[in-house]
Amino acid sequence: MGWLSMPRTSMGGFATPKAYLDDQFTYSREQDGGGTRGARVIASACPGNRAWYAAVELLENGVATSVIAAICEVRWTPNAADGYVFAYKDLTENAGPCSDECPERILRLLPATDNEGALDWRRRCLARLRQRARRIDDGMRVRFPGPIRFEDGHSGTEFIVVKRGSRITVRCASGFGHYRIRNFRDLPWTVVPVTKVHATVFAKSPASAMPA
Repeated sequence: MGWLSMPRTSMGGFATPKAYLDDQFTYSREQDGGGTRGARVIASACPGNRAWYAAVELLENGVATSVIAAICEVRWTPNAADGYVFAYKDLTENAGPCSDECPERILRLLPATDNEGALDWRRRCLARLRQRARRIDDGMRVRFPGPIRFEDGHSGTEFIVVKRGSRITVRCASGFGHYRIRNFRDLPWTVVPVTKVHATVFAKSPASAMPA
């Protein structure tokens, strides 16, 4: 299926892509031979309004029969000049979607599969989760596989992290400059071990006994 684009007035009163897609993938329809068939979103996320991920129960007569992964590529441009603020393209995990930011809580709800496309997508999602979970400390030294270039002309592969709460910036390895690297947590940097030199501590000479 291709992209479906719409203005805000076609979003059924829903204010966000997540709310709209949660509603679209939750439904129940009467069947010609009797009974109903439908689906229900049991967990979903739309990080950064870039893609929507969901665990969806398939229903027969209101009873869950299986769980599938539903993925929608998302384009969200609230200030679009033509008024078409939202577009999406729905996929299955078997198609091996490029977007791989699915949260672990959703992945855990999916049943086992032997589909290679789905397995590749799940592996990429888990690898990204591990990457984002890396510990980041103020003052740590990191190295990128290739040069990072900035608007002032500086480029380098090693930087010192400056962490203030959740805000992360970097300084040059020399200690100068102050830069922000977009999507820092998602990039393939490694920690450069720093050897710490400890001050030498000499044992005190035992005190001489004083004559009584």
